[in-house]
Amino acid sequence: MAKPDDLKLSDFTLVEMARMGVLLGRMAKRGIADDGTGNVDLSDLQRRAERIEKTALRRKAKK
Repeated sequence: MAKPDDLKLSDFTLVEMARMGVLLGRMAKRGIADDGTGNVDLSDLQRRAERIEKTALRRKAKK
């Protein structure tokens, strides 16, 4: 059973999906550019993704 705070792809707008795709690509690029140490800082991109998710959750809660 889905929780009320679970997001589906249909809960995001087209612009939010595009932004999430770009952020995912940037995270992947940073991971590939790693020199093998595993010390890749993705926290700034993760915060941006969380902000987009929170916006979608707020909009979903209004429905």
